[in-house]
Amino acid sequence: MKIVDRIFFEVPAEQLSMRLLGKFLCRKFKDGSVLRRRITETEAYGGFDTPDTACHAYKGKTARNAPLFGSGGTLYVFLCYGIFNLLNIISGSENDPQGVLIRGVEGSAGPGRVGRLFEICRSLSGKDIIDNDEIWLEDDGFCPEASQIICSKRIGIEYASDIDKKRLARFCLEI
Repeated sequence: MKIVDRIFFEVPAEQLSMRLLGKFLCRKFKDGSVLRRRITETEAYGGFDTPDTACHAYKGKTARNAPLFGSGGTLYVFLCYGIFNLLNIISGSENDPQGVLIRGVEGSAGPGRVGRLFEICRSLSGKDIIDNDEIWLEDDGFCPEASQIICSKRIGIEYASDIDKKRLARFCLEI
């Protein structure tokens, strides 16, 4: 397995969403054990080129969403419904807020379940996923074919504009 490098993240969010499918999300726990699961579902958000009302950075930079303005590979973790810590990986370049929500991994569907499984905490927000000994990505060379990727509308963004609700920015891997 090889660790994913910085260049991997320096692309628009929708492209990164598809690139992440099939990669391994890895988490080292306090007891030294490591969990590795293949990413099976992602959603893309943001970018100044196509303003996205579903993105947390749409109305500007705040203390909460500041990691979204980081460089590709920065982690953005936010609390959803006061219960779930959701993991996002920033894409593109610094100060162009866009990122990818990790919605599912093998054996665990839904971003809240992924957060629980990987013990995602908000202290990870703002950290870099590259050269990180707590959480990282690995690539075993698997590259899904276009026929294995299903593209659909994002989930849980009722507050967004009609255009953004209809945007096909959710990607699922069928293996």
